[in-house]
Amino acid sequence: MPQPTLCFDVAIVGPGPVGAAAALAMAQKGFRVALIGPSSARRDGRTVALMDSSWRLLAGFGVAKRLEDEAAPLATMRLVDDTGSLFRRPPTEFKAHEIGLDQFGWNVETVILSAALLDAVAADPAITRLDGVLSGMNADGHMAHLTLADGMALDAKLVAGADGRRSVVRASMGIGGKDWQYPQAALTTIIRHSRAHRDVSTEFHTRSGPCTTVPLPGRRSSIVWMVTPQEGERLMALDDSALSMAIEEQTHSILGAVSIDGPRGCVPMGGLSVERFSAQRTALIGEAAHVFPPIGAQGLNLGLRDVVALVNAAEAADPGAAEGLATYDRSRASDVRTRTGAVDALNRALLSDLLPVDFARGLGLLALDSIAPLRRFVMRQGLTPLGR
Repeated sequence: MPQPTLCFDVAIVGPGPVGAAAALAMAQKGFRVALIGPSSARRDGRTVALMDSSWRLLAGFGVAKRLEDEAAPLATMRLVDDTGSLFRRPPTEFKAHEIGLDQFGWNVETVILSAALLDAVAADPAITRLDGVLSGMNADGHMAHLTLADGMALDAKLVAGADGRRSVVRASMGIGGKDWQYPQAALTTIIRHSRAHRDVSTEFHTRSGPCTTVPLPGRRSSIVWMVTPQEGERLMALDDSALSMAIEEQTHSILGAVSIDGPRGCVPMGGLSVERFSAQRTALIGEAAHVFPPIGAQGLNLGLRDVVALVNAAEAADPGAAEGLATYDRSRASDVRTRTGAVDALNRALLSDLLPVDFARGLGLLALDSIAPLRRFVMRQGLTPLGR
């Protein structure tokens, strides 16, 4: 006997931080929401720097309060040219107080953020949580039709694809995109150190990409170290003592003596851009819509901007109406493509040893360090308001 079709105003595919945030935001607007997909968060040393506007969005869900003891403020962001370039510049610092903030944002382990968001989802009666896996979908002028792998069928006025780089939603709706790889992998872990970080995040720019220390509560920090895939394999094979020494050397002992204080992971780096951000009854958010290296704390924050743009475009009577989705597509095109292009250009510039590229990068750092209005402009661009 066939199962009855479940009906919702909004179906969100992908229960990661962006998908869970979208479910909470849509429920706040009065929609009946389904959040679809199995939870797969695991500790692998990854953290996320939630910029001020993202933190305020989470505060609106009651989630920021749950994270206060697990998150550390980011008051200063420091860039260090560690490329060995002939045009190497002194470190450049961006301080939150220059733009009237106590901190740019907060850093927290990704798995802790995911758990807090899903706890909020479970407590919201307007959200139905479904662990099934999406096998396919299609849409007509009135409704999107989803089928899960276990045979369950759902109808929704709007589907938000938050199902990552290999999005089934994107593929099902025929939205094309450009996918590329970098000759890099990102090693992630958590360290304990003998010196206080003083709420400073330091990004060492090396020839294989950035190596970034990001504060966590106490004398702890997360590490995101971009290396070649071969070097990533070598570092992953080290014991904790040897990896600690490698990190301390790479970070020039800026945090003193280092010891590993958490799990580690290493993932290949790539990028993704899509030809459009919506289709009939469908919108793409998060890494279903854009992927780029972890530079400048833009990834998840950009996904949360997707969420707010989609909620703002959703019409009360019909959240998947064509006019609203067209508004969403226009609103995301400039923001996403500009930031994807900027991060891609910076990452490729670090990988290049051409003198003109080195000179241009050094000149850019000099301008940021010496021209205060430019530095403040760049800081504000990194904290683009979410519109809530």
